[in-house]
Amino acid sequence: MGKIEKFEDLAAWTKARALTHSIYEVSKQGAFGKDFGLANQMQRATVSIMSNIAEGFERRSAAEFCQFLTIAKASCAELRSQLYVAFDCGYVDRTKFEELSRSAEEVARIIGGLRASVDMKRQLQKNGNQNI
Repeated sequence: MGKIEKFEDLAAWTKARALTHSIYEVSKQGAFGKDFGLANQMQRATVSIMSNIAEGFERRSAAEFCQFLTIAKASCAELRSQLYVAFDCGYVDRTKFEELSRSAEEVARIIGGLRASVDMKRQLQKNGNQNI
């Protein structure tokens, strides 16, 4: 793959965008759609994931990008925790719960890998190895 020039090119962001769409879809249905508190909190958490990836990328600082990726990954954990609430309340069945949980875990893994890569590049540059 060529050089990433905009946040929309990042796999982490595109996967987070798809997850956000899925959360918005499921949180509009049935009784879930009437639980405005949980639905809103889950929507905010998932939007936070993709927003922090984008904001961190646009900061153009590896250190800040790592910080924002850490926040995005934490928002994945928040969302996964809220999915348990939705499941326990009967808003999503086991199949949908597992699908959304797997998707959130995948996004978290991708973010973690991206964060490790950015941090390694940052450390190499900090140590004077400019051949990156």
